[in-house]
Formats: sequence, C-alpha cells, structure tokens
Amino acid sequence: MKVSDILRVKGNTLYTVPPDEPLAKAAEIMAEKDIGSLVVMEYGALVGMLTFRELIFCVVKNGGQMGQSVVRTAMDAHPLTCNSDTEINEVRRMMLEHHSRYVPVMNQKTLMGVISFYDVAKAVVDSQNFENKMLRAYIRDWPEERDADPA
Repeated sequence: MKVSDILRVKGNTLYTVPPDEPLAKAAEIMAEKDIGSLVVMEYGALVGMLTFRELIFCVVKNGGQMGQSVVRTAMDAHPLTCNSDTEINEVRRMMLEHHSRYVPVMNQKTLMGVISFYDVAKAVVDSQNFENKMLRAYIRDWPEERDADPA
C-alpha cells in the first residue's frame, strides 16, 4: 500500500497558511476546521509545518500568550515529507523515528496532501482486517480431505 492510496480515500482538502499569518489566526483555523496541522506555504513552496505541538511550545515559551507571534516563529521549518509513491510501512517507520504526527506529501514541489499518524494507522488496520477476512473465507472454503485410497 502506498501514500497515494491513503490520499485517494482521504480526499484532497488542504489547509495551508502563509508564514507571516498571525499565530492566533492559524490556531483559530485549526480549531474551526478540527485539524491538527497546517502546511506553511510561501510563493507556492513548502516552507514549514505548523501543528498543535508547535503552537503549545510557542505559547509556553511566551508565558501562556500567543501575543503578536506569527506562524514563522513557531513552525517546523524542516518538516518530514514523503511522496505519493512512498510505501505505508516506510512512512510509518519515518513517523515513529522522527516523532512526526503529520507529514506533507510532496511530488517534486507540488503539495499533494497531508497524512497523519491516524491515517497511516487506519490504513494498516483496514488492510489487516481485509486480509483477515480473506483468510477466513479461504479457510472456510477449504476442500474436505478425502480418505487415502489403500492400495
């Protein structure tokens, strides 16, 4: 299974924000849309990733206030990325190794979507459930053994 399979099921709604957007506005968008991340784009290029993790770190660093901070001051400027052809097991390994909950999917310089750890886990569980269902059907349809002919 590849990242493109997850994106096909998930749909193509993308939420982006420019790096000079006020952090409070970005947090408002995330809360309103019930999303955990925003891709930070500038002049059509990926420049960072903003997740609730970065928001919380910024608020704590500023004594519990967002103040006049902008997205650029809080974002991860070097987010982990993958492409549509990346295998799900590779993405899962990368996300675990780098403690990333959200990964932008980039084909060359084009943003294709964002996959979350939840998306990856759901795809793996769905795949395993399908495989289990097929194995159960195969076992249920197993041909009966015939008595060996005593010659």
